[in-house]
Amino acid sequence: MFPKLFLMVCFVFYGLQSEYDLVYHKEYYESGAIKQEGWLKNGVKADFWKFYHTNGKLSEKGHYQNNQRVSYWYFYDSYGKPLQEGHYKDGKKSNWWLFYDSMGKVNHKCQLSNGKKNGYCLQYINEKLTSAEKYQNGKKIKEWFSFSSFRRENNLSDLK
Repeated sequence: MFPKLFLMVCFVFYGLQSEYDLVYHKEYYESGAIKQEGWLKNGVKADFWKFYHTNGKLSEKGHYQNNQRVSYWYFYDSYGKPLQEGHYKDGKKSNWWLFYDSMGKVNHKCQLSNGKKNGYCLQYINEKLTSAEKYQNGKKIKEWFSFSSFRRENNLSDLK
């Protein structure tokens, strides 16, 4: 009796598991270096993924949902320095994005919606704000070169 019950329970759990099966997947370059790794759910990218440059350094990492990028992502150059980071929604860049210079310092940050600049873009040199721009659906509508004029004309709570 016990072996039959055990087998029935195993088949039931196996049947349930296959419906929600997450499989860890890895791909490699011809050189043997890892190219990408992450979770597949029903054959499509889901959950956390990492991608690598041919030299083995991390190139990007973030989450997928239904084969689309979602949540927060990080991107790196082939030396491991940050290039950009920000949010994805439904596979498109959204919310605030940070962009880095070759020294790994933020040189600008922008508000994006559906992959286009939509809101403010702030420019920095040596971590000091140097100018600001405002965009609407990808088109620049205003630019400021002094923080005092920017502050006078804008509500700083819009920068959150």
